[in-house]
Amino acid sequence: MTRHARNCTAGAVYTYHEKKKDAAASGYGTQNERLGKDSVKSFDCCCLRLQPCRDPVVTKEGYLFDKEAILEYIISKKTEYTRKLKQYEKQMKKEENEKKELADAEKQANLIKFMNRENNISHRKSSDSGASTSVSNLANGKHKELPSFWVPSQLPDAKITKLEKPDPTVYCPISGKPLKMKDLVDVKWTLVNDPDDKKSLIARENRYMCPVTHDILGNSVPCAVIRTSGHVVTMECVEKIIKKDWLHPLTGEKLKEKDIIPLQRGGTGYALTNENLEGKNERPVLQA
Repeated sequence: MTRHARNCTAGAVYTYHEKKKDAAASGYGTQNERLGKDSVKSFDCCCLRLQPCRDPVVTKEGYLFDKEAILEYIISKKTEYTRKLKQYEKQMKKEENEKKELADAEKQANLIKFMNRENNISHRKSSDSGASTSVSNLANGKHKELPSFWVPSQLPDAKITKLEKPDPTVYCPISGKPLKMKDLVDVKWTLVNDPDDKKSLIARENRYMCPVTHDILGNSVPCAVIRTSGHVVTMECVEKIIKKDWLHPLTGEKLKEKDIIPLQRGGTGYALTNENLEGKNERPVLQA
């Protein structure tokens, strides 16, 4: 027998390895790729601009936004709602006018029907005298019922897609839940005081820390925002210090469960932190 290698082309069976290799080389089919650390945003970046926040705010669900970016988003959605509402009101007004025109047309048709009936009675009386009547399809106002395709004013109207009443609620672009400006909480970062690090803030690898435990914050460290003050602390600080007597460790004010907002992290590359670490690249399918 001849020796068979893994890439044997004389075999009668098209193996899975050969199929996968050919699919990767040909540019067809769906290709799965594991996302790395560089494919996810940092914990202090805006969810819209994907850049470090200059004036950070956080939603009730823990998503971080730049204040300017999220306000522009809310204003654009409200402007879009106003535009759609005007179109909807214009459509409703047009429907009311059409209903009124139909009622007037029906009234006019009943009047013409009555007049025709009266004319028929008088026509029977005058039939002996030899009077003739017109049989044209344009008589008695029937020319208005026939569409004229060479006169623009008499063209039949095309049916326009009916618009639905727009929803005035603004939804979060990430979580899809209702979003209001009053629910945004200003975030206060605690800078890392390292006199040896002369780099700019954006270029630093370790930028912020927990104001209580002084732990360096990052994608691998679960964090939470205290709603009353906006300070960002680690979840370890929340579990071991804050939840003991529910007092703010910096200001001493009383806290509640709703005052702790877990901050959504960008990702670390580990499956424990992220729900899905695979990306799919949809390509044309090669049919046999």
